[in-house]
Amino acid sequence: MTDTAALDRADLPRPDISVVDAGTILAERYGLNGRIAELGSQQDRNYRIDADDGRYVLKINRAAYGTVELDAQNAAMKHLRAKGILVPDVGQSVDGQEIMPLIVRGEHYLARLLEFLDGEPLTRRKYLSERTRGALGALVANVVRGLEDFRHAGLDRSVQWDLRRVVQVTEHMLPQVMDAEIRDRIRTMLHDADQHVRQAAPNLRIQAIHHDITDDNVVARPDADGHPIPNGVIDFGDLVYGWVVAELAVCCASLLHHADGDPFYILPAIRAFQRIYPLTDDELGALWPLIVQRACLLMAAGEQQLAVDPDNEYVQRNLENEREIFRVATSVPYGVMRVAIMRATGTEPTAVGGAFAPLLPTVPTGDVRLISLDPQSDDWDRFNWLTAGIDRKILRSAAIDTGYAATRYGEYRLSETRTCASSAPATHALFTDLCVPSGTRVAAPFEGELSEIAGGRHRLVGAEIVLLLEGLEASATGEVGEGKELGTVGDGGILRVWLARGPDVEPQPFCLPQHASAWRQVLIDPSRVLGFDCAALEPRSEAILESRNAHFARPQKNYYKHPPQIERGSREHMFDVTGRAYLDMVNNVTIAGHGHPRLVEAVRRQWARLNTNSRFHYEGVAEFSSRLAALAPEGLDTVFLVNSGSEAVDLALRLAWAHSGARNIVSLLEAYHGWTVASDAVSTSIADNPRARETRPDWVHPVMAPNTYRGPYRGAESAARYVAEVEHELSKLDVTDQPLAGFIAESVYGNAGGIPLPPGYLKEVYRLVRARGGVCIADEVQVGYGRLGHYFWGFEEQGVVPDIITIAKGMGNGQPLGAVITTRAIADLFGREGYFFSSAGGSPVSCAVGNTLLDIMRDEGLQENAREVGDYLKERLKALGQRFPIVGAVHGMGLYLGLELVRDRETLAPATKETMAICDRLLDLGVIMQPTGDHLNVFKIKPPMCLTKDSADFFVEMVAKVLEEGW
Repeated sequence: MTDTAALDRADLPRPDISVVDAGTILAERYGLNGRIAELGSQQDRNYRIDADDGRYVLKINRAAYGTVELDAQNAAMKHLRAKGILVPDVGQSVDGQEIMPLIVRGEHYLARLLEFLDGEPLTRRKYLSERTRGALGALVANVVRGLEDFRHAGLDRSVQWDLRRVVQVTEHMLPQVMDAEIRDRIRTMLHDADQHVRQAAPNLRIQAIHHDITDDNVVARPDADGHPIPNGVIDFGDLVYGWVVAELAVCCASLLHHADGDPFYILPAIRAFQRIYPLTDDELGALWPLIVQRACLLMAAGEQQLAVDPDNEYVQRNLENEREIFRVATSVPYGVMRVAIMRATGTEPTAVGGAFAPLLPTVPTGDVRLISLDPQSDDWDRFNWLTAGIDRKILRSAAIDTGYAATRYGEYRLSETRTCASSAPATHALFTDLCVPSGTRVAAPFEGELSEIAGGRHRLVGAEIVLLLEGLEASATGEVGEGKELGTVGDGGILRVWLARGPDVEPQPFCLPQHASAWRQVLIDPSRVLGFDCAALEPRSEAILESRNAHFARPQKNYYKHPPQIERGSREHMFDVTGRAYLDMVNNVTIAGHGHPRLVEAVRRQWARLNTNSRFHYEGVAEFSSRLAALAPEGLDTVFLVNSGSEAVDLALRLAWAHSGARNIVSLLEAYHGWTVASDAVSTSIADNPRARETRPDWVHPVMAPNTYRGPYRGAESAARYVAEVEHELSKLDVTDQPLAGFIAESVYGNAGGIPLPPGYLKEVYRLVRARGGVCIADEVQVGYGRLGHYFWGFEEQGVVPDIITIAKGMGNGQPLGAVITTRAIADLFGREGYFFSSAGGSPVSCAVGNTLLDIMRDEGLQENAREVGDYLKERLKALGQRFPIVGAVHGMGLYLGLELVRDRETLAPATKETMAICDRLLDLGVIMQPTGDHLNVFKIKPPMCLTKDSADFFVEMVAKVLEEGW
């Protein structure tokens, strides 16, 4: 078939076949009746019928697509089915024909009946996990391998989608693109890519290929973790003899509209394909240019088809995706993608060799002071990285002593970070800035041609390498010999230097951290022309994690399977070593936020003066104890200072034992109170300890959790029934004459996600406990200290006053600090057993932290902020429940909230796997979130209490994004 025929076909609208026509054809020609629905298509017509004996697709082509071509498609499907690849079965008409000629309203068509493959098309999901993308690449490779030995006369044809003819076909369509700017850009990118393809074309293998295995033309089934795994291929309409690599290029192009602008998104598919069906170096080199050409063709075809068939909703819907594919495909240089693809398939690029003359021959390299601008730089302890121009300010200040300073190539600049950003910002520096005296001589490191380029920059093109300079006052342009003068450093005294491996690379200052390994092979380390090592060391995150796993006891787990290396924080934000900012929504330890300057100064000042233990006499411990007692209800006026919540709970239990002379403690199921022997004994959360309920000592008596959402008794009126469960447990102690020491509970059910206790519950339980001589312990470690916003202490909501309060976590903002507040009488009774001492509890530094934090809470209105922002956040989270059925409930108040995810709102089946997968996806989007509860299906939302409404909005928007796009 001639190329002209293919171009003629490109101008054809779809067959004029209505749903009514399709129903008639199916009934009369195939003996099928049932519900009919049209499926989208570019140039043929597809109708699905749900018949009694199964589901089928009626495909109708114009007669211009010959019978031999359709027979080739049928034969290819049979060929692949015989090899175990899931493709549609081919049906027959009532008279035994697989290809049925039709005439409808005078037009000639060809009809076929195919099996409808059940499953989910990937195109419906915005987000595709790495596992899904890898599975798609593997499926493409298996189809290529399956068609390797397939031959048919109907494949020797010319079709508009054949990438061997992409330039001619796209040029034919371009006049239909009305926007001249878009049309010119398509043409430019098409021909630029063709320069790369033509070099490899003679060496590209040809065989039968499907040529349209895209997100639209596969069906997927969810795996055990809910990831859609493509396992079947449909729509063989573009089957042709074509380049093997084109099969993968078409698939990868279709992934780009899922990629959130990241062209590296395709690499998992390429890796998986290469493992099954290895491509040659020439094919790998042609892959990205072919992806760009496919993007050009899609754009042109979409615009052209819309012109000839303006009512085609399928084309209208796809055109936006095709525009995004084109945008992403043309956003990165070919050299960068070539390196990325080669590295993804196990090939490292060759290093640039040779020696070079010094760029700045008069600069004493030993006097050059290298500065660091990465997240771990000490300079950020003095300077605000958000200040405009701060990098150069630090650079100039570093040059004061010797006159010379330089930034580091390859460092991740904290100053380039962005908070509340769904994607990582470009922080990886691909250049070096030098601060030297104006007028400093600049010489050519190698022989080449110097020219001025856009932005007042200069380019020196050598045989294998290119020097790019900004801030050069050039002497002249043209040919320059090695060591000869290029000019001098301009009036600003700043010279920016890039070194590139090719003349077609623009001098980009920064790249994304995840792209750095590829970009560093294109814009390379300029140390060799500077005469000193200006390269930053790569982060050692993997090695550090290995060291942690080797020496830090494994039960001390870290968040995430692949955790970011967090080394800095500010307010509600945390920063990893690549400068990626994360919104911290789980850190109830740092209630005033990370890196608070008043706390930093308070600790520095106190460490410089004194840090010892509380047996010495100093003002801090008296002041802090007094302030804590003043925060507690009247009568609770005595304070013990310890290091942690576990230690506080442990001490509270010992106080109860000493006061009552008894041992038995009633606690709640699903609760967590700590890790010491005693605090762990009253902890029954199976999420923290799967054997918790079967390993409790005999003095612990757990009672039913008053979980008003998923417990056996639900709603606000359930208190009496839960109290009855406590009374039943107490009666068992009464019958056996076992005295009661006390009762411990969180005032709000923190470990279950902030579920409030039913109204009146604690009042009745406290009455029952005190009637038996026991004491009531309120564990406020997680939920107290102003976090609830509406109350300083959680027990205030229940209208009760406990006998003992335990607190920790936020009261030290990360400093090990905990406390027990009780009555003088209870504390004195404990003294009969001997004195109490905690080596670091209540130390001068800890007390300085505690006092300063209380000042900050007062001065910055943190409790009021927790109420205002928390209420706002809760309402926004509740609104998600109206959009997404997986949202079961929003628990809690203030800035202690729980978002519970369920698979079914009636049965409340917990969405455990989904919750963890969503947390992983949120990490990719810049949000730190972790699950809680016995089923690990509740977001434990407990951010620093300085959280802003803007940050709350970002959190909700990212949760909505994941729930909408997938995980």
